[in-house]
Amino acid sequence: MEIIKYSDEWKEKWDRFVQSSNNGTMFHMQKFLDYHTPGKFKFDHLIFLEKKEIVAVLPGRLTNGLFESPVGASYGSIVTQDVKFAEAMEIVSILLQYGRENGIKEFELTPAPMIYESFQNQNLDFAMLWQGFSYKLHYISSAIKLDKERDILQRFAPTIRRNIRKTIKEFNLRIEINDSYDEFYPILVENKARHNVKPTHSYDDLLRLKELLPDRLKLFMVYYDEIPIGGSLMFFPAKNVALCFYNMLKYEYADYKPIQRVMYEVVKYCTENGYSYVDIGVSQDTRAQNPMTPSMSLIEFKEKFDAKTIMRNTFYIKL
Repeated sequence: MEIIKYSDEWKEKWDRFVQSSNNGTMFHMQKFLDYHTPGKFKFDHLIFLEKKEIVAVLPGRLTNGLFESPVGASYGSIVTQDVKFAEAMEIVSILLQYGRENGIKEFELTPAPMIYESFQNQNLDFAMLWQGFSYKLHYISSAIKLDKERDILQRFAPTIRRNIRKTIKEFNLRIEINDSYDEFYPILVENKARHNVKPTHSYDDLLRLKELLPDRLKLFMVYYDEIPIGGSLMFFPAKNVALCFYNMLKYEYADYKPIQRVMYEVVKYCTENGYSYVDIGVSQDTRAQNPMTPSMSLIEFKEKFDAKTIMRNTFYIKL
């Protein structure tokens, strides 16, 4: 096995490998990373080869001796097939050897949570820990395990159930899956400004992502009397997981509970379309000094939709 640096000639093979892998997501694909403005990031992606065939890939960037992954994406780290333990050990071993021989002093890798794997397999995690990596950070994420045999509303907290029924019978809210980013984005910006932050993506970024990966983004919009009052932008990063990347709400219509309604519609859509999980994102207190500080209110809100905690872990090693 050997490691080579990525070059554009590998682009199609890289993306095909990620799509057929056990733990790869859209965030690992070159097509996804292409949405960034040219020159915004200098990437130093790595390819693991055996007999000239790809056996693993690692997107990321090397800066001042630190190789970090992801960069410009939500999830990174090493992407593999459903590897046996011995192969996982070899992949980690050759990565550390490559690092020592090429001036890398540290690795910081954040893979997707375990629910994103087609077959849950912690061989790679153990191989990293056994060979010197340790956990640097843990983030709380929340996900709803989908089940076609269970009534969706009955899984939600009683108050949520009542509110969703109201949105259907009394408020007559209308739900659309459309491409009305021009309606969605200004309200999202207003929502983020309340917390003194900006969306991760610009309006043009979202249009570019939709152009690059049309089947991986779906915009759920909530309307009251033709007025957009809420919405959820869903990413579909893996075959089995849908990710709620952005929710927005027009606060003057908060009493109409558009977020609760759109959550119901998202869970219903994803259940009917064969997904296993809806990931509704991290729940950290962004105002706290410690980045791991949990946001209790956000976690409790998500639990009302029967979401359970999954952890997003960051592995670190100093060579």
